Amino acid sequence: MRLGLVLSEAANGLRRNASMVVSVVLVTFISLTFVGTAALLQLQIGQMKNYWYDRAQVAVYLCTAVSTTAGCTDGEATDEQQAAIQQQLESETLAPFIDEFYFEDHEQAYANFQEQFAGTPAADYVTPEVLNETFWVNLVDPSQSAVLVESLAGMAGVEQVVDQRSYLDQIFDVLNAASYTAIAIASIMLVAAALLIATTIRLSAFSRRRELGIMRLVGASNRFIQTPFVLEGVFAGLIGSLLAGGAVIGIVHFFVQGYLATNLSFTFVDLTDAFIVVPLLILVGVLLAAVSAGIAITRYLKV
Repeated sequence: MRLGLVLSEAANGLRRNASMVVSVVLVTFISLTFVGTAALLQLQIGQMKNYWYDRAQVAVYLCTAVSTTAGCTDGEATDEQQAAIQQQLESETLAPFIDEFYFEDHEQAYANFQEQFAGTPAADYVTPEVLNETFWVNLVDPSQSAVLVESLAGMAGVEQVVDQRSYLDQIFDVLNAASYTAIAIASIMLVAAALLIATTIRLSAFSRRRELGIMRLVGASNRFIQTPFVLEGVFAGLIGSLLAGGAVIGIVHFFVQGYLATNLSFTFVDLTDAFIVVPLLILVGVLLAAVSAGIAITRYLKV
């Protein structure tokens, strides 16, 4: 097979269908950008889980004078009840699961509340007495929080025991839903890109059907006939995937690292993660184009 002739045929095909090739490039670019963004979002969710789950605490809220739960019928937790809860936390049963714990009284809770909700109406109306005194517990393994909940939830003076990971799960469920939505949109657009590539190749082959017939009659192999069309699709897919890779790197560099990381105290994906995703995007773009073009030209291999 003469490489120069094959490349020449592929270049002629690209020139003849320039507008369709541009359409393929744009659709591939947009769809793979969605794919790359979804992949980075999944990496971000994984990093956030590792970061925040390890720091999630278990809050043991004590009864206040205004508590209405079944375990707080006697009003605010007494000093004896507080001491019993602390003793349980220090017991041989729970101590192996606890890294450290500390106690937050009404005044400390009020100071934290005022700092968190400064400038809001709630900060003017809340008084220290209505805020729970709390034991904040850091576990050796946050996934074993159920042991602490079962041991303390029924004790006198305890209003409720809350694992903060339950709040994180709700946040991560929303983020996962957004990620899956992006993946679904990207999948639909990838299908559209594959169909557009196939249509482009069929039009190119149809416009050259007489040439293909002559090539078959003089003994040209299927590979020789097929390769220029596959190269056309691969070229368009490669350009689109390279543009998508550049967009992903730009998003990480300018938006994630340049804006989010400087304004929010979270751990974010960086360019190292982007450079892991980009080669995968290029591979997907090239394979998608090659397979679509190969299938599309098959019907013209028999003349």
